[in-house]
Amino acid sequence: MKFKIRLENSQDAEEFVQAASQCGGDVDLHSGVVYIDGKSLLGVLAMGIKREMDVYVSSHNDSTFENAVKKFVVA
Repeated sequence: MKFKIRLENSQDAEEFVQAASQCGGDVDLHSGVVYIDGKSLLGVLAMGIKREMDVYVSSHNDSTFENAVKKFVVA
């Protein structure tokens, strides 16, 4: 599964990482040429806030994760 997100502040980043940490599969974030582990708060904060990032999830049927992060999804 692949989608784009935008995190507006550190609270959004923390909420995203908490949801990703409970996801059974790998969650990776991509921006430019950088890939990071979406389960790492430090990595997510280092990637930057207020920018669009691609999310790659290896688990295709994790509706709990999808529902938890759908408010961050951008078209």
